[in-house]
Amino acid sequence: MAQVQYYGTGRRKHSVARVRLVPGDGRMIINGRELDEYFGLDTLKLIAKQPLVETGVEGQYDVHVNVDGGGYTGQAGAIRHGVARALLEVDPENRTSLKRAGFLTRDARMKERKKYGLKAARRAPQFSKR
Repeated sequence: MAQVQYYGTGRRKHSVARVRLVPGDGRMIINGRELDEYFGLDTLKLIAKQPLVETGVEGQYDVHVNVDGGGYTGQAGAIRHGVARALLEVDPENRTSLKRAGFLTRDARMKERKKYGLKAARRAPQFSKR
């Protein structure tokens, strides 16, 4: 008999997280490493766990994550988004609490592209009078 699994894809900035929830004892494995080993900052660990805490299922599911692209802050946000989407598959009743906390909304803020003639997106070259 196959074990029940729930899937969710999360995105933030340039990061994409493919999340799989499996009934278990609450371990979080990201790219083959434990959560504490993967993220150095406690705030990022907290962000990744937020949907589980919000729905009250922390410790009931093992979370297997494959995350790619972006930096560690974007990856933590992508994991949060993916876990929230997977929790919707677990129980559609979770929608109200997850939606109220803002975990189901894809954060659309992206880095603005660099324009020609400028040093960055809006940073102009230094003005020289002479």
